[in-house]
Amino acid sequence: MRTEPSPGNLPAREHLPAGNAGTPVLDVVIPVYNEEKDLQPCVLRLHEHLARTFPYAFRITIADNASTDTTPLVAARLEAEIPEVRAFRLEQKGRGRALRTVWSASDAPVLAYMDVDLSTDLNALLPLVAPLISGHSDLAIGSRLARSSRVVRGAKREFISRTYNLILRGSLQARFSDAQCGFKAIRRDVAQVLLPLVEDTGWFFDTEMLVLAERAGLRIHEVPVDWVDDPDSTVHIVKTATDDLKGVWRVGRALATGSLALDRLARPFGDDPRDREISGVPKGLARQLVGFCVVGGLSTLFYLLLYSGFRTFSGSQVANALALLVSAVANTAANRRLTFGVRGRGGAVKHQAQGLVVFGIGLALTSGSLAALNAATNDPAHSTELAVLIAANLAATVLRFLLFRAWVFPDRRDESPSTVVASHTPAVPVGPASPVYTTATQSPYGSAPAPHETTSYGTTSYGTTAYGTTHSPHDHQTWGDATMQLQPVRPNDHDPRDAR
Repeated sequence: MRTEPSPGNLPAREHLPAGNAGTPVLDVVIPVYNEEKDLQPCVLRLHEHLARTFPYAFRITIADNASTDTTPLVAARLEAEIPEVRAFRLEQKGRGRALRTVWSASDAPVLAYMDVDLSTDLNALLPLVAPLISGHSDLAIGSRLARSSRVVRGAKREFISRTYNLILRGSLQARFSDAQCGFKAIRRDVAQVLLPLVEDTGWFFDTEMLVLAERAGLRIHEVPVDWVDDPDSTVHIVKTATDDLKGVWRVGRALATGSLALDRLARPFGDDPRDREISGVPKGLARQLVGFCVVGGLSTLFYLLLYSGFRTFSGSQVANALALLVSAVANTAANRRLTFGVRGRGGAVKHQAQGLVVFGIGLALTSGSLAALNAATNDPAHSTELAVLIAANLAATVLRFLLFRAWVFPDRRDESPSTVVASHTPAVPVGPASPVYTTATQSPYGSAPAPHETTSYGTTSYGTTAYGTTHSPHDHQTWGDATMQLQPVRPNDHDPRDAR
């Protein structure tokens, strides 16, 4: 999995105002491979719909990933004829690679993509991006599996889609309903931080992106869509399904081992109500109590099973010590991840060492209780021993929570965190000395240009290719790392009591 550092924390979500001159609010990407027949009708239909219904400035970007037919010629012609259309060519295949490349270089604050067959009804496009523009959500997806969706497709694809989503729910605990619908959107500031963590470059790209976003606590909005299956789809179902299962295994293993630094994304937004200072309410206490009680209940059952097993070949004190030691290690690891939200391997050894100290205190309580019981009666019944141990463990549990919260996993956040504001400079024309990358392969970052690199994103110049076409009139327009500064609808409408 990718472990390179992300550009930084995300700013507070705010409503996006109408774009500045020349800066679109929405960039809709259409990834294509050998779609010379469907590309022009798709772009014309999408452009007409956006011009008629979308209240903000927009752009349509054709992401041609290594087509071998006349798709690049069609894309160049559409770019020359329609001002809002841009064309971009990659020399390597992969829908995920195309989306990452275009999204990383775009200056629009809201990024979307849809399949070229337009199987999804375009009336769902504005509801898809509206929560991102308003600042309500971070990602948005179209769902064919929502109750109010109206879908026309064969039984085979329906079975595959539902089975795949059941696999995601069972293996990766995904809560979104439809990972494969080619109709998604993301805020640009979120994409800059999230995309470096996504490894897949094919069809599993958006599933991996959604899983990581959900695990990081980002808000995903779902829109029921009307969807009609394309009988001429070129997707290879068996190969795609195999690659998806490999991706599920890879992401699941990375999440289980903590190799993904999702703590960089966990609760990143300054407008999270859980981050506000409210007198008389300790931060996260209710949530931590619930998590601790659940872990504690399971640990107690685990402990009792271990004690009963060790008691068959050893005395009560030895069985208690062994059972408590094993359950304490498991309890510390579970509370570290589930109750107090500590991810990754950093500090794990220290936390276990501190947990063993807490274990020693619990051992003293339970061992003392057993000693008192044995002093009171020479041969206590096994049920009596269990009852005494349960009472002692309840007392040890309360003490363990207090020590975990105050000593092992203390809340080290600053009392007055600084607010991160998204501020980007507008794009400027590329000068003679500025680096210009007209294809993804020219970027020093491979398929994904770095956010700080200046990338020529008006179009790919086909004048030097085998297609023999001339430069587009947009060749000199550059999409740098530029987007509008995000401002609230009413900049002065802030509660002075709000910690933000």
